[in-house]
Amino acid sequence: MVGHPPHFSNGDGLVPRRMNLDIEIDSHTNIYGTISAWWNRMMDGNKDWQKGVYLSLCACSAVLALIGLVQLIRIQLRAPDCGWTTQKVFHLMNFIVNGCRALLFGLYDKVSQIRPRTIQIMLVEVPGLLFFSTYTLLLLFWAEIYHQARCLPTDYIRPIYYTVNGAVYIIEIMLWICLGLSKSTVALQAARVVLSVVSLIVALGFLIYGVRLFFILRSFPMESKGRQKKLHEVSHVAVVCCTCFLGRCAVAAISAFFDDDLSLEVDAMTQPLGDLLYYMTVEIVPSALVLFILRKLPPKRVSDEKQMQFQTEWD
Repeated sequence: MVGHPPHFSNGDGLVPRRMNLDIEIDSHTNIYGTISAWWNRMMDGNKDWQKGVYLSLCACSAVLALIGLVQLIRIQLRAPDCGWTTQKVFHLMNFIVNGCRALLFGLYDKVSQIRPRTIQIMLVEVPGLLFFSTYTLLLLFWAEIYHQARCLPTDYIRPIYYTVNGAVYIIEIMLWICLGLSKSTVALQAARVVLSVVSLIVALGFLIYGVRLFFILRSFPMESKGRQKKLHEVSHVAVVCCTCFLGRCAVAAISAFFDDDLSLEVDAMTQPLGDLLYYMTVEIVPSALVLFILRKLPPKRVSDEKQMQFQTEWD
């Protein structure tokens, strides 16, 4: 009977053959093996190709850092008396995050050889933590705008921002210490779980407040100044940031739960193809889009305190 699986008639005289389960499993295994072998060849291939990938990532990050710095200077020259607004801090943090990334990518060969490996992991993950703080700052601003528009208290929002960020940093530091002391991958997997969870929370935050602000803006009269532009701005930023952090969540979850030998690490500076796809998809391209969408400078002087809420600090 082996090799002659049962047949089932469909009532029309046609007898479709059932696919053999063992053959299907073997086929999937062979496909996975082929992809895995190709992946390994790419990772261990031409050193010039690897260098080109990391220098390209370095150049992209450096350009984004420069854009953030230029925007910060332009805002300061435009509104020198406003102090450190959320917009200024956001661009400063973008400069720091992308500057750190550019430095790490430019020195990728030295970074990948740092020992103990805990130090290497710390150096690579610190910009990721700063990226998290940068975009939760934008989420904080949206939350404050929403609560102000609804006449709700806002005093507790900033303390929540500081508490959440502080907790994430403390947890990561504790995991780094455990990783350095135990030499086990458990702490590294736990760090991936933390990254996955916080990324999911941030994605949900952008989704929730993006939708709320969108409907608030839609409730404004059609003739309101800047209404349509702000609708596009909020919706586009929400989509970009939500997609970005969902991507980070998915990659971290896969690395934590489905990669026991940690062969799919994309932030170890040893897998150029994985790093190229990861950083371009969930960091460089989203950052470039957000900086482009939020490129407008604040007004030189705000004469009407009853302007639309979105034109007070971040026009």
